[in-house]
Amino acid sequence: MKIYVVGIGPGSLDHMTPYAKAAIEKSDVVVGYTVYVELVREMTRGKEVLSTPMKKEVDRCKIALDAALENKTVAFVCSGDAGVYGMAGIMIQVAKDHPEVEIEVVPGITAACSGAALLGAPLIHDFSIISLSDLLTPWDLIMKRVKLAAEADMSIVLYNPKSKKRRDYIDKAVDAILEFRSPDTPSGYVKMIGREGEMTKICKLTDLKDNDDIDMFTTVFIGNSTTEIINGRIVTPRGYKNV
Repeated sequence: MKIYVVGIGPGSLDHMTPYAKAAIEKSDVVVGYTVYVELVREMTRGKEVLSTPMKKEVDRCKIALDAALENKTVAFVCSGDAGVYGMAGIMIQVAKDHPEVEIEVVPGITAACSGAALLGAPLIHDFSIISLSDLLTPWDLIMKRVKLAAEADMSIVLYNPKSKKRRDYIDKAVDAILEFRSPDTPSGYVKMIGREGEMTKICKLTDLKDNDDIDMFTTVFIGNSTTEIINGRIVTPRGYKNV
């Protein structure tokens, strides 16, 4: 009677931790968003697979809980890290009346880390991760967080920067950051991290506006006031002397 909430990383099995793979292997049932289940399809042979489309997060948690209550071991998969914009929190909430069900959160590599590695080292010092999706968070609160992170001179990672319905959100975020940051601030973005079609781009802060490359599968990185580009890589110095 156990649920593993498994962060499978950015998408490639090469970026999945051995423990995440083991959790899936030990499970009788694999539950998740359709796209994420498909990413681990080769690991689900002989297992019961239950999936739902986007925006059915609570339903997926209930499906996982019901399977666990049938005394099955469940791997509830999600992309990146299960505890960073993942399903760990909501799974624990949904199962709050069933303490007999063991829930283990299996960490994975979140897009901030996997994307940063492709761009260089933009997050070596303090940084903030902010999602621009306002499905669950009011837009005013999102913008407050963006402005405060910019004012605090932290490097910033933006998740969910743009969608068909939110095409100008990244532009508004950039405008807010420009109140505290130079237009030439080293920035970049990574699309489809660890999956087919992966692409990276290093650019200036202002190049993030009106950018058709950026979509929901893109993670955006914005440096702080000390960030520089060294041999084609973004680096945010941590402050070591005599380098």
